[in-house]
Amino acid sequence: MNDELRKQRVSRFIETLNQARALGLSVTEASEGGLTLCLPYSDGIIGNPETGVIHGGAITTLMDTASGSVILCSLDDFELCPTLDLRVDYMRPAHPHKPVYARAETYRVTSNIIFTRCEAYQEGGETIANCVATFMRIGKEATPKHYRDLITGGEQ
Repeated sequence: MNDELRKQRVSRFIETLNQARALGLSVTEASEGGLTLCLPYSDGIIGNPETGVIHGGAITTLMDTASGSVILCSLDDFELCPTLDLRVDYMRPAHPHKPVYARAETYRVTSNIIFTRCEAYQEGGETIANCVATFMRIGKEATPKHYRDLITGGEQ
């Protein structure tokens, strides 16, 4: 699978997630085992109106979505993989009025579990938060065919 196909799959997948659509998440880069998503700044995600700092829940959603979506960049066949565990460590608040990016990677794929790590950052590369997550593999057959076709564009 090429990187453009990975990007299309992830884009279709996050379009099915209400919270990802509401936040305006978009794919900026997809490669084998790697993915970067963008969370644009908006008034709707401000956690502190006095400073304009983004709410931590929006950043957690960005990182959870990137961590789960990077699986699509690691497996040839699409399968839903529910989150088993997600741990986020916040380093500092995000600067107001700037987008936040999440760069995720799979670092181990087994027959039952997928392990990912993710970093949220802004331009300039300063880390906002890090996370590690594990996802349970339920298999291609457990994913409804109509949903699998929606995500893969019917190529499977």
